[in-house]
Amino acid sequence: MIRVEMLSTGDEVLHGQIIDTNAAWLADTLFQQGLPMTSRATVGDSLSALVEALTERSRIADVLIVNGGLGPTSDDLSAQAAANACGVQLELQPAWLEKIEAFFASRGRPMAASNRKQAEIPAGSELIDNPVGTACGFAVTLNDCWIFFTPGVPSEFKVMVEQQILPRLKARFALPEPPLCLRLTTFGRGESDLAAELEPLPLPKGVVMGYRSSAPIIEIKLTGPAAQRVAMEQVWQQVRLQLAECTLFEGTQGLPALLAQQLNARQLTLTVSERFSAGLLLWQLLSGGVACRAGEVLPDGEETLSQLAQRAQARAKAQQASLALLVGSLQDEQLGFALHTPDGTYGQQVKFNNQRHTVKTRQELVAMMAMNMLRRWLHGMDVSTGHGWVDVVETLKA
Repeated sequence: MIRVEMLSTGDEVLHGQIIDTNAAWLADTLFQQGLPMTSRATVGDSLSALVEALTERSRIADVLIVNGGLGPTSDDLSAQAAANACGVQLELQPAWLEKIEAFFASRGRPMAASNRKQAEIPAGSELIDNPVGTACGFAVTLNDCWIFFTPGVPSEFKVMVEQQILPRLKARFALPEPPLCLRLTTFGRGESDLAAELEPLPLPKGVVMGYRSSAPIIEIKLTGPAAQRVAMEQVWQQVRLQLAECTLFEGTQGLPALLAQQLNARQLTLTVSERFSAGLLLWQLLSGGVACRAGEVLPDGEETLSQLAQRAQARAKAQQASLALLVGSLQDEQLGFALHTPDGTYGQQVKFNNQRHTVKTRQELVAMMAMNMLRRWLHGMDVSTGHGWVDVVETLKA
């Protein structure tokens, strides 16, 4: 088994000032290629600490992917650390320097002298192309470990991994067949409740049931060797049956994208009006490709559930939309939803039963409840459903 590790650099990453999304993305990408990441570390902007980390990890890993520290500023130390660890000097790459100069010239901007640093890599290393940025990557071999150095900008990092690093790994190593990972996302039930229902299921050898909680949803994953595909799919069919009531979608598509497909297939149009969710619902729908006729965000205002339903009817008519989805205000821990459809108008009033969650977390829950209300109607299900944090206290259909 090839041991692949990642080393993230930068004080801002080490101290939690930014979220290291590159690490999560790389772990998932490598997993999909049959190369699960075996270890990950973070080191700050210290030359000695970087040299120590490179030397230490190179004695253990077969492949080490270093992310960050290739920019033009004084705290970008990865190239110098690599040179020190390998016992060589930095060398200027004239062709890359010309590329940087051309980049600035094409934008009518003078190139600061500090950018010259981005064209310097350790002597004897392999230059790794960065087609979308000014900092070139490079690769060195240290203690029989193949080390790749990449910039921290996510758009540059991802392109370099996909176009430059993965092809090199596939050319050198006989990679195992990627594992099979079946996923579905649930809403409305707690993680312990789901686990209690699923854990009695017998799993094939080498197959693992996993749970990823990201409020307000929980993802269920069944992961195992591709050779166990038939047995895994049999287990997965049972998971589907047991979680049918609370399943939002399968795979990684996302609920907004699924709604967009279903609305388009049925030639239904949608308009949205929000109070408490403050535009989050519309933003999520639009991000998933839902073509909304119009959306509005209103200030807080008291409305009965009946009044909210009447407003949904009026909004659908005014916008000439097939559907109108409305979120009301939060008043005394209660909030209303209304969904106008061609076969009637539905409403539900819910009450939060836990006050410890932030406004942002509550808004995310409310937006998901609204989308789930629409999803359930599209699937011919009862549109009213609670959640671990909220109880349904009133429903209507007009």
